[in-house]
Amino acid sequence: MATTRQAHTVWEGELLKGSGVVTFDSSGIGDFPVSWPSRAEQANGKTSPEELIAGAHSSCYSMALSHGLSGAGTPPTRLETKADVTFQPGEGITGIHLTVTGEVPGIDEAAFQAAAEDAKKNCPVSQALTGTTITLSAKLA
Repeated sequence: MATTRQAHTVWEGELLKGSGVVTFDSSGIGDFPVSWPSRAEQANGKTSPEELIAGAHSSCYSMALSHGLSGAGTPPTRLETKADVTFQPGEGITGIHLTVTGEVPGIDEAAFQAAAEDAKKNCPVSQALTGTTITLSAKLA
């Protein structure tokens, strides 16, 4: 069964001095302020499209890796995934680096690396972001 999730943003004013609020409609988890300075300079308590992408990518990747490891008979005890999304004003998103550390009983480093690379390729968010260079660092805890 397909699912659709919704979020919306209300933006007021011009790009450099304006600001907006992102609302997560499907989950109802809240409203999050966004602005150009929070995107191109310091966050200062506001989010950015890149931070939202980082959250989506790190969670999707963790799910994909967990699924792959479980399917191979080595379910993880814990996965910690960080996504660094780099934004360069005037260029856009220039890359995403995933860093994952896993606690996976019964697996060696080579098998973990292979599973981590497979998850990077097959995670639905990675697939949606194929126009962006995605790199990976993976290690067992």
